[in-house]
Amino acid sequence: MAAAILTPRAASSVLVLVLALVGCGSATVTGGGSPARAKWVGPVVTTPDGGQLRTTLYYGPWQCSAAFIARCESKCTREGRALMGCMWLADIKGDWRGRYLFLPAEAGGRLAITHCCCDYPKVADLQSRRDTWDSARKVFRHEWGAEFGEWPQTAGSLWAGHHVFDLAHGGAPTAPGNVLPVPDAVHKVFNAEYPACYAPGGRWLTPGPERPYGD
Repeated sequence: MAAAILTPRAASSVLVLVLALVGCGSATVTGGGSPARAKWVGPVVTTPDGGQLRTTLYYGPWQCSAAFIARCESKCTREGRALMGCMWLADIKGDWRGRYLFLPAEAGGRLAITHCCCDYPKVADLQSRRDTWDSARKVFRHEWGAEFGEWPQTAGSLWAGHHVFDLAHGGAPTAPGNVLPVPDAVHKVFNAEYPACYAPGGRWLTPGPERPYGD
């Protein structure tokens, strides 16, 4: 189950938390012993209501909470599939400051990015899907940047675009809500763990904590 990323234009008031990924900021990649493999802190951006928003991304992967696994089970069942595992890929934290009813106000929240590994068969057109993404990558980054800011990079190296619903099992190559910018080191971990999520009896079907990382 991939959670959608809302744009700043979607906010109609401070009661609506907008989580916007922007391309300037810093990424700190930590060792495997840390609950968050990477933490990215974005710059403060101005929202349409005149407030200020700072976005922080925490990268796993972590085992899904019991609630997320239950949602995945329902999703797979609706599709006539069995749940093999659930991966909690990242968390997006937004902190907003501004004014509401002419008074200083603050708001915030977190948005989990998860993937349900139902027993989807592998697609026969994987190479075609990869070619579609390779051909659209530059345009996709440009269009994404026009909405959120420059595509994230570290030391001049652009981050990978990770497909939350992987291409090998039917994920859409260029769907905006299916591509998440991730540091290369984290992307390698994601790709290494996806086969285990689809395998029977793996740890990705075991519930994890409600919040597996610390700020």
